[in-house]
Amino acid sequence: MAEREGFEPSEPARVHLISNQAHSATLSSLLYSGSRCWELGPRNKILPNFRNPVPSACEAIDYNLFDVQIIVEWDFTIQIKQTFCKPLFSSLVLVFGIIIFLFNGLPKLMTPSVLERVKQDGELVVFTRNSPATYYEGPDAPAGLEYDMAKLFADELGVKLTMIIPETLGDILEGVKDGRAHFAAAGLTVTDERKKHFRFGPAYQEITEQLLYHADSPKPKSLSNLGDGTLEVVAGSSHEERLIYLKNVITDLSWKPVTELETEDLMQLVADEIIDYTIADSNEVALSKPFFLKLRVAFDVSEPQQLAWMFPKDEDDSLYQEAVKYFEKINENGELTRMIERAYGHVDNLNYVGTIVFRRHIAQRLPAFESMFRKYAKQYDLDWRLLVALGYQESLLNPVAKSPTGVRGLMMLTQKTSKEMGIKNRLDPESSIKGGAKYFAKTLKKIPSQITEPDRTWLALAAYNVGFYHVEDARIITEKRGLDPNKWIDVKTSLPLLAQRKWHKDTKYGYARGWEPVRYVENIRSYFDILRRDDEAADPEDPEPDVFDILPSVL
Repeated sequence: MAEREGFEPSEPARVHLISNQAHSATLSSLLYSGSRCWELGPRNKILPNFRNPVPSACEAIDYNLFDVQIIVEWDFTIQIKQTFCKPLFSSLVLVFGIIIFLFNGLPKLMTPSVLERVKQDGELVVFTRNSPATYYEGPDAPAGLEYDMAKLFADELGVKLTMIIPETLGDILEGVKDGRAHFAAAGLTVTDERKKHFRFGPAYQEITEQLLYHADSPKPKSLSNLGDGTLEVVAGSSHEERLIYLKNVITDLSWKPVTELETEDLMQLVADEIIDYTIADSNEVALSKPFFLKLRVAFDVSEPQQLAWMFPKDEDDSLYQEAVKYFEKINENGELTRMIERAYGHVDNLNYVGTIVFRRHIAQRLPAFESMFRKYAKQYDLDWRLLVALGYQESLLNPVAKSPTGVRGLMMLTQKTSKEMGIKNRLDPESSIKGGAKYFAKTLKKIPSQITEPDRTWLALAAYNVGFYHVEDARIITEKRGLDPNKWIDVKTSLPLLAQRKWHKDTKYGYARGWEPVRYVENIRSYFDILRRDDEAADPEDPEPDVFDILPSVL
């Protein structure tokens, strides 16, 4: 019978006699490892005991039966460990590896990505700013370049868009970093400092930063030429970053960073001559021209800068990558260009023509539609000439007109308004005139009963253009200013204030391009006055009384 293989100690460095009571305990603790037990073999060899694999059985061996010398050396102990503990060590490593995977790696594999969570939740949460360049409530629906882009992105993902307006720029930055929004679409400039903390999407617009001053003040030639003038900028903004950089060159450059105000507020302070200078992005300056008439641009303080969406700088970039694909798509198909045109195309267009051009257009275009205007004006108890003036302001009486915002037809109806009015084809002139007349009559009925003519009509026209609830906000502001909220002459001075943050931040419906309804109403009044006088001159014996005959020519 073949001898079992075991370990034989080398030349003894020490010999220990293990006997009696100590023998069993010492031998058991020394030679037991894992699920194996050991026994003494011939010539003091230590052999695996396959007959007793259970530890309790091994411990029960009566080693006192033996009176032998056991040679114990450190190199022998190491041999045991190296030969029989190595599989055990590998097993433990494997077990710990599995545990780490279960608690760390597996959850990551099972946790959905940001993009997947957005689709599962059915909601895209975006931080923005309430301003003409970003997001505001339009007559029928939210508007602004950032809203348009974010809404289309949400539509592409098949989810609802929720836009949140934090109080300050700092709140926007911290909120994105903390994950309270999926990203910020707020007209934010890409800077080196911001790139340390955030991930920026593809640039969609280029702007320059501009120094603004009041028209009645001397024009500064450079930042080193500001003298004792007060320069204020939004704290933590790209404008302050630019000034910090420039101070390395212009050592005496100084400014005051403000935390509770936005750039729009600072522009107002310059226009009111409360401060001397501020810095604003060129796109915001362009959109502010109609209501900050005394603001002037001194010079650019930066090279062209890029605007982009701002994402958290997380390990998970799935939503960011989807946004990159989205911008590639809208760049290629021209949709981005169309959205920018929609937001800024009106800046240099006053939409007012001279009396001579107006009369020529009326002579050429009105005959084809006059009977329709008369028909539906009578049906909805309106003055047909007022309805013509409204149509001319909307489309210059062009039945196939289309605006950058998507409104169409002679009366330039939105899809939402067309649906509400039961109009199926906006490009059909008669349908469009009917829809416009019906919608204006409906708006006119919303005007509070205590408001009398002609103010009632002018306020209804303003509501037709900018939305009824924005007009109500303007009436509240008018009352706060100590003026008459039932008089157009007073309300029209308050409507432009809806574009200024210090006023619109406390209103229910927020920002609106309030100068537009003022110009809109005044244009229609001019057209109506010409039509009324021309019509009366052509038919002086017309017995039908004209309620507007009692109106003064100027209010």
